[in-house]
This record gives sequence, structure tokens and C-alpha cells, in this order.
Amino acid sequence: MIRELKKAEPEAGAGAELRFPAGSLVLVAGLPGAGKSTLLERLYRLGGEETAPVAIDGGFVIDSRQARNRWSHRLRLVPARARVPLVNATHVWWIARAVRRGEGVVAHTRGTWPHILRMFSWLAARHGGQVHLVLIDVDPRTALEGQRARGRVVATMTFARHCRRWHPLLERARDGAVPPAATVTLLSRTEVDALTAIRFR
Repeated sequence: MIRELKKAEPEAGAGAELRFPAGSLVLVAGLPGAGKSTLLERLYRLGGEETAPVAIDGGFVIDSRQARNRWSHRLRLVPARARVPLVNATHVWWIARAVRRGEGVVAHTRGTWPHILRMFSWLAARHGGQVHLVLIDVDPRTALEGQRARGRVVATMTFARHCRRWHPLLERARDGAVPPAATVTLLSRTEVDALTAIRFR
């Protein structure tokens, strides 16, 4: 089912929160440039220079930038594109390690790799948890603007591939389910801006 984001009350100045069971893996997904890292930085006061997962109440927040920073410091002479497979593998490994320990995890993911979602769901189930998706619904044009704003633009063919995978995922979410995820929350840009916390119960 789609878990509706509770709207903030403008008069009270209050924000909206998403709450998940302890030990859950919450995957914040969207096209490259949709604002996943920006959201995590705002919610958890990340500085963008972290080189490892950051402890939060109930678990860890894991952003792909952490793995990127870690390897950019160690492999400075290696071109950034050549480091991508290592960065991706490190990011996935950090998530899997925390899930195996039964920790709650809020993690950045592009969300367009079905096999990764299935793997995480299988792993979480083995360790008593569930996967919950939070999808940031922005159009490709807005995502491209986000890439330019951050100063890191994904290759055209790579971005097109993400878009082809992303749109079917969105349609499934709008229909009410994205198995094997336990729940899916679809957020517009306005709802993302109103979000003040992602917490574990």
C-alpha cells in the first residue's frame, strides 16, 4: 500500500514525520539529482564530508556520498568514473552489514535496480526486518537540474537507463505496492520539503 505522508499544519509551523518499525531498512529512492542526499543531509545534519555510515537513534544513515568520499581520499589518482563500481559495492556492503546486525537503516538508493531491492528484502527478512521504500517523485527535467546544481552530472545514456527503470517503479507505487518492499511512500517535492524526520519506532 502507499503510506500517505501526513501533511504539516502551516498554522502551527509543524512538519511531517515518517515512522517505521525498529530494525527496518528504509530506502530513499529517486532519479539521480532528485534530492536524496539533500534530504538526508537536512534530516540528519550531515555535512557532506562523511566517509562512513553515521549513527542515528535506532541505527544508521547511509548515503552513497560517504562511500564516494572514502575512496576519493584513498584513490585520488584514479578517475572518478573508474571508482564508481567500488563506490557502489562499498555502499551496498555497508547497508547489508547493518541489516545483518539487525540495525535500523535509512539509506540512499537510486531505486532502479530490481535485483538490489530483492536482495535487500531477502536479507532483511532473514534478520527479522523489512524493507520500506520512500520514493521521491520528480520528473527527469527536475532531476537533471538537480544534477547541474550539485556539480555532478550523470552520463546521458546512464541517466536514460535510470529513467527507463524508474517509471515502471513509479507506476507500481501508484497502483499501491512494490513487492518485495513491505510498504512504499510516494512523496512529491512539496512533501519532501515538508518532511522533518524519518524515525524508527
